[in-house]
Amino acid sequence: MTTVVIVGAGPTGLTLACGLARQGVAVRVIEKAAAFHTSSRGKTLNPRSLEVLADLGLGERLAAAGRTHLPFRKYFEGEFVRETESFSGVRPSDAAPYPASLWLPQTRVERLLREKLAEYGVAVELATELVDFTQDGDGVEVRLADGGRISAEYLVACDGGRSTVRKLLGIPFVGDGDPEPMMVCGDVEVEGLEPGAWHQWFGPQGVFMLCPFEDSRRWQLQATPETDADGRAVAPSLESFQRLAARHTGREDIKLTNATWLSTWRVNVRMAESYRRGRVFLAGDCAHVHPTAGGLGMNTGIQDAWNLAWKLGHVLRGLAGPALLDTYQEERLPIAAWTLDVSTAGMAAVTEGISTPGVGVEAGRVADVTGLSLGYRWSRLATDRLGGPLQAGDRAPDAVCPGPDGEPSSLFDRFAGDHFTLLGFGPSTRPALADLPGHVRPVLLDDPDDAARDAYGITGDALVLVRPDNHIALTAPAAARDEVLAYLAALR
Repeated sequence: MTTVVIVGAGPTGLTLACGLARQGVAVRVIEKAAAFHTSSRGKTLNPRSLEVLADLGLGERLAAAGRTHLPFRKYFEGEFVRETESFSGVRPSDAAPYPASLWLPQTRVERLLREKLAEYGVAVELATELVDFTQDGDGVEVRLADGGRISAEYLVACDGGRSTVRKLLGIPFVGDGDPEPMMVCGDVEVEGLEPGAWHQWFGPQGVFMLCPFEDSRRWQLQATPETDADGRAVAPSLESFQRLAARHTGREDIKLTNATWLSTWRVNVRMAESYRRGRVFLAGDCAHVHPTAGGLGMNTGIQDAWNLAWKLGHVLRGLAGPALLDTYQEERLPIAAWTLDVSTAGMAAVTEGISTPGVGVEAGRVADVTGLSLGYRWSRLATDRLGGPLQAGDRAPDAVCPGPDGEPSSLFDRFAGDHFTLLGFGPSTRPALADLPGHVRPVLLDDPDDAARDAYGITGDALVLVRPDNHIALTAPAAARDEVLAYLAALR
């Protein structure tokens, strides 16, 4: 029997499905499209999303599919101005193994997630459209366009900004949008440009950008639309793209061919008033849409899914009570509000900088493009008894620690999975680590080099309980075993 139905097979829905399937939850992913998308769309995974997907076992596969270094080559009115690189000089560290974003088209992310999901015996069901559903205290019944029905305990909508599920629930999507397209975009092949950089032309006429992808002939095009004699935006086409290229670059040798994706992008800033109605949840773009500045769209959806997956799985496995699900909105809605604010400000900065030589998309750089500083200190799940620089609700950093065999290991390796991890800093925590519930993994840190202590800001002996999504649940003194057990019991 199906336990969770997920509507939408983008990065959000697929991440959620993998997180649930790994816990043994019977999940179905339905997608109304008849074929998988092949367009690039989103093109970066930030460091926090890379940590999430590495936990699912995709770290090496993603690294092989994308690139971490991509210079931004900037031109103004056709003339080269300068070249910059957002993550130039950054290197992996013990606390942050993924310090830079990974550049790759969204379609590759989705393909790798589908492959991972298939390892759990789950395949996306294409051409399967939800048209209605009902719910009661025991479950949800989904009605499909072909007359079929699916019964499940929960339904999660990951079906985008025009979400059918959100509309059926009647949840307001609050905000506003521009009726006219701000950009045309597409996937094209390019002759005449060196593919080792993201080429960005700016000037009084607007912007024209071509971004290459690793091991691909495809480039993503983004540009200010052409306008007709009446000042209206011209629909995207290969012919229009070629005219835009000539106009912005001043070059005749740049040839665009084989456009496989043609689209427009409008400014749209909206957020759902609620992320849950009974047994139905919203995640990703159907819960929030925002400007592209900072590249936060795909990443925010993946991290919505990561937050919800462990909670839904723990409730369904009997490890926590249904009240745990209320913390999904409590934690993720403020993150979405922050995302809308900073991406809107970033887009305004990019728009203003178009007419300034040397200014590129970095003008829209948000306060935390990595996602590593975002946490949930305000959450009811955050209990802090130490008051250190790193507190309950924060992301738990990585660090080198002794592995089970005594060899150096990574804390992230110990966190990987769907369990809580209880870190014991110092030998006096040993009694607190004994005889824990089965879903809690004990890790004693002798930490002779103080690497983990430095990463966590711990002085003296102490306990740190880490959630399955790698956020800190509880910090407590070394002898506070009873507090750890009481915290876990309260979740039930």
